[in-house]
Order: sequence, then structure tokens, then C-alpha cells
Amino acid sequence: SGLALVASTERLPNGIPDLDQMLEGKGYFKGSSILVSGMAGSGKSTIAAHFADAACASGVRCIYFAMEESPSQIIRNMGSVGIDLQRWVDKKLLRFSARRPSLFGLETHLATMYREVSDFVPGAVVIDPMSALLGAGETGDVHSMVLRLVDFLKADGITALFTNLGVSSETVTTEIQISSLMDVWLLLYKRESNGEHNRQLYLLKSCGMAHSNQVRECIMSSDGIKLREVYVGPKGVRKGSARLTQE
Repeated sequence: SGLALVASTERLPNGIPDLDQMLEGKGYFKGSSILVSGMAGSGKSTIAAHFADAACASGVRCIYFAMEESPSQIIRNMGSVGIDLQRWVDKKLLRFSARRPSLFGLETHLATMYREVSDFVPGAVVIDPMSALLGAGETGDVHSMVLRLVDFLKADGITALFTNLGVSSETVTTEIQISSLMDVWLLLYKRESNGEHNRQLYLLKSCGMAHSNQVRECIMSSDGIKLREVYVGPKGVRKGSARLTQE
């Protein structure tokens, strides 16, 4: 059933020091399931790449299931934010598994994931984006598949990060309704104000640990994601150029 598992108290860094600080300064529990949801361009894949990079840097093997981009495209794009994933591929710590969701049915996708995890024996897994599986089956079937996958990974103590693409930044529900299955839920928004888009990160839940409730401005830099300290001006939380002007 997956409900008789022993929960680990060990931690695995997420690769973003500012985000680790929001999680008692220690990162995710090993064997936990993390959901990163948000609109296109909000930074979901970059958070996933940080996680894979940090896992490999700590000697933990990782499988990155890519549903929409080729491995070479992911490696190239993450190089622009200072994440070198190719070195871990070369060291056999990172394995990419890339296939279109529409190529197979859900059962075949699940069986393939089981086989690759059993073969590679990773300590970390990324599914990016999980929402792409909606193209391979009905919502209820995808929910069932994700539940089975979560239980399978937890049984082996594998830390899993799922990204989920939302169509609107104004909703915090997920199409597959799997947020309740997750131990950690990060929500990324792209907010428009003063003629510019600014990213914001919300830590909606993190089971079993104290965690920050602050909304943080999320900056993409040449050396990775930075979360700026919350800044509250006379008219509420300020971000982007409005923050600079206020300061």
C-alpha cells in the first residue's frame, strides 16, 4: 500500500541555498516527494536542475525523466544559469530518460520508469513535467499512475521532484490533483507589475519540518536561482524595479 514505510530524517540539499534556508537550512527529507508547480517560464525546470545537480554533487545518482525537452537542450539551457549537468552525465551520476508522453500509454511509461530506476539505482529522480502525462491518458488514470510511482520511489527511499505546468498563475490547484500526495509543495508565480514580469516563490507546505511562510522574489542569475529577502514597502510587498525604487 505504501503506507507502512519508515520515514527518513536524513536531508538532501536542493541546490538553492536560499531555498534550503526556508527549510530549516537543511533541505528536503530523503525519500520525500516534492511538487514544483507554476506557469511556463516561471523557473520549474531550473529548480529541478538545481536539485539534480545538488544530488549528484553529494554523490547521489539521479535519473531525470524529461517529457518535453531533449537532454542536450536541458543541458544547454541550464548552462545559462551556471548549472553544469554534463559533468554528472560524464561521471555516470546523472542519467537522462527523454521520451514524448504521447509515444506510449501510461502503463508502458510506468513500467519503463520502474525498469530504469531498478537498473540505475538512483537516490533522486526528476519528472519534468509530470503534467505532460495528461497527453497519454485521462486525468484519473494519471493520478493513479503518479500515486503508484510515488509509492514505488518512497519504498526505495528515493527523493523525487515532480514539476507541474499550470495554465494560470492565479490557481494553486493542480490538474491531476496530486498535491495532497506530496511532502513539499513549491508554487512559482509570474506577476506583472510596472510593465515587467517578476517571479515569486511560495512554499505552500513542507511536512514534518518548520518552514518559512514568506513570499520570496525569485531571481534567475548567471550562477543560479537567488531568492531575495522579502521587502515590504508602504503599499505591500515590493519586487523588481518597484522594490529598487522604494529602497
